[in-house]
Amino acid sequence: MGRVFLFLSDENLRKGVEAMFFAYRGFTADPDRILIEHGYGRAHHRAMHFIDGSPGMNVTNLLGILGVTKQSLNRVLRILISDGIVESQIGTKDKRERLLKLTASGKALLADISQSQEKRMKMAFEQAGEDAVEGFQKVLEAMMDPDQALHYQKLKKDPNDE
Repeated sequence: MGRVFLFLSDENLRKGVEAMFFAYRGFTADPDRILIEHGYGRAHHRAMHFIDGSPGMNVTNLLGILGVTKQSLNRVLRILISDGIVESQIGTKDKRERLLKLTASGKALLADISQSQEKRMKMAFEQAGEDAVEGFQKVLEAMMDPDQALHYQKLKKDPNDE
């Protein structure tokens, strides 16, 4: 017979799901206000976040990370490029490839958006303590679908290690 984990009670799982909903709502509230002021939504924020994390990323990699359709991503990128937030360059090896990076304006906007999230995360980490932060990270990683976990692991790698 399998082991019984008391922390896996229906009540704890329900509380965890509820906590995740409320935490996410708080985590996205300030960025949403800033995004709306600029006429953007969460899809624009996610694109900016991952482009900034890997300048020169190609559209195919961004599609894999975001898990959206090409059509949906193209709509988002078209707006960000026309607004001067993202720059698209032709690939050096493959001329069909489009390499993406944030402009100075894009970096400034992303910093403004991210500041509140980082402040909230820092405050929560300080309150919870190092062990809880490590446990939280493990929980989040365990919740990822396998294909998204692969993208996440690639993003975590130090580019200097290669």
